[in-house]
Amino acid sequence: MLHQAMRPRQLVMMSLGGAIGAGLFVGSGAGIAVAGPAILVSFLAAAALVVLIMRMMGEMAAANPASGAFSVHAENALGSVAGRTIGWLYWIQVVIVIAAEATGAAAITAASIPGIPQWAAALFFMVVLTGVNLVGVRRFGEVEFWFAALKIVAIVAFLAIGVAMIAGWVPAFDSTGFANLTAHGGFAPTGIAGIAAGLLIVVFAFGGTEIIAIAAAETSDPRRNVGRAVRTLIWRILVFYIGSVLIMVTVLPWTSEDLVTGPFVAVLNAGSVPGAAAVMTVIVVVALLSSLNAMLFSASRMIYSLSQRGSAYPVFGRVAANGVPRNAVLASVAFGFVTVALNYVRPDKVLPLLLNAVGSTILVLWTFVAVSHLVLRKRARRDGTEDALPLKMWGFPYLSYATLGLLAGIAVLALFDSAARTQLVATGALTATIAGACWLLHRRQAARQP
Repeated sequence: MLHQAMRPRQLVMMSLGGAIGAGLFVGSGAGIAVAGPAILVSFLAAAALVVLIMRMMGEMAAANPASGAFSVHAENALGSVAGRTIGWLYWIQVVIVIAAEATGAAAITAASIPGIPQWAAALFFMVVLTGVNLVGVRRFGEVEFWFAALKIVAIVAFLAIGVAMIAGWVPAFDSTGFANLTAHGGFAPTGIAGIAAGLLIVVFAFGGTEIIAIAAAETSDPRRNVGRAVRTLIWRILVFYIGSVLIMVTVLPWTSEDLVTGPFVAVLNAGSVPGAAAVMTVIVVVALLSSLNAMLFSASRMIYSLSQRGSAYPVFGRVAANGVPRNAVLASVAFGFVTVALNYVRPDKVLPLLLNAVGSTILVLWTFVAVSHLVLRKRARRDGTEDALPLKMWGFPYLSYATLGLLAGIAVLALFDSAARTQLVATGALTATIAGACWLLHRRQAARQP
């Protein structure tokens, strides 16, 4: 069986590392370009949503820590077809993300170090992080701990430098105070439409936080440690995400083209920070590899759980002596190695294709989480076990319904954006296909039972 060997500090840092990835380091620039300084409103709305989702997910994970996490909770709340559907949808999404992260890190490495082919860098990253996931959960947790620590140090340094620039303490930078927040067309130069477009971009930046719920099953005293990780995640998201974006749109005009291509580098270059581009290149690569590492862990535990529940081949449910589901790890990383070959053939086409394939599965996942939480919490209230829950969602059921309303609103916004609409339709079709297959499997298994 899986070992409960992950330390509390590793879970807390992993949860934070999962929330701080390429979406912040790279994607924030795209959001600023469409919303201007009002991207802060988009980030605040997305942050509020993820905080509510994580609180619900944390309540269920603390009460029932399982390697399948939200898939198991959905099965308990809505039936086996629903649980297995979200489990397989998540696994497929994460497998694609693993390949995308490896390709992204390899592309940056190849561009920065001439002579290293993109496919070779992708192969190296895949081999190393597959090895990390095969040696045991404690060592995996330690690697992810230091990945996250490096990202946090970088952001704290960025915040400190940014504050100094705004305050006029950096001689090489001519500070304008907070004038850039309103000086170029106002705080919301593109109006409500821009804020909505920015929300569609940034909401996906928070994908990866669900690793808290998945890792809970391999943590000692999950009831206490999951609650601690969720509470820590909330204020750190506000400080690191909102603080970083506030620095960006205050230091530079939102119209600056440099913000689009690399917002962190643009700010540091404006302050004449030596080696800013090189340092941030390393940080972005680390962020991508950290996400790859965490996503591989999540994917392997999800297919392991699906196997345990009869929805995947039994071979994926086997656990090695060190507590690692090795076959599940290898199955989850296989597509990543396929993309190594694709990086050899068409390195310029792989990443855009993978990013478009991920789609809007995070909206489907979060909807399942919210609905499952509503059902399970009401069941606990009816059974008289509500008071025994180690972690509780605030303002139940009102904030839970508000969360579903926010998710529905984002889905409606997506229908008015051509790219987002295409991804939403594709995700809906994929979800329906998986649900149909899970229903047929359920019927077959039910027919075999005496």
